[in-house]
Amino acid sequence: MVTRSDITRNPTSQGLSPDDDSKLSDPEFVLANKVKEWHFHIYFHTNSPVQRTAALKLRDAVLALRRSGVFVAVPLGRVNVAPIGPHPAGSYEIWVPHESFAEVFSFMALNHGELSVLVHPLTRHEREDHSSRKAWIGQPWPILLDLLPEDLETVPLQYPALGFGYSSDAPELDREERERRARELEKKIKEEIGAE
Repeated sequence: MVTRSDITRNPTSQGLSPDDDSKLSDPEFVLANKVKEWHFHIYFHTNSPVQRTAALKLRDAVLALRRSGVFVAVPLGRVNVAPIGPHPAGSYEIWVPHESFAEVFSFMALNHGELSVLVHPLTRHEREDHSSRKAWIGQPWPILLDLLPEDLETVPLQYPALGFGYSSDAPELDREERERRARELEKKIKEEIGAE
């Protein structure tokens, strides 16, 4: 049995192997592996003053939107003006808890311009997070995966004092409420489109 502390404090974030889909529709497994924190890495060509300026303007916009309460997003204090770690370009990182993921993803999708944005989950499996679990907004860049550890043993909590993501104390919906909402949704879907 998966406990609530397993889900919120130390998710396994294993996903499924290609030959094991037995848990694909198992609610407990899916909830235990919910990603609650994300990184958005904004990439820019270091030899392009236009891209660097655009990247800094985007960062300033994220800060302004956070300050106005649109979403929770925390850019790392520094902007890397040269490749660093696994990132092959100028870049900066923005930490986003799942509570604001949709808003930040939407903002980036609509406003990245010529910049590339690497989006990846924060789990204990950094190499996998940056390879098979990543998504790109804009053109992809090659990531230097051999510089990343395979298993950190625990999820690296960022900004736990903020009380979001893995550090949130907000109650999760219990199983009964999820099932009640699912029944309601299924009824509406059937009425609306006659689908299963």
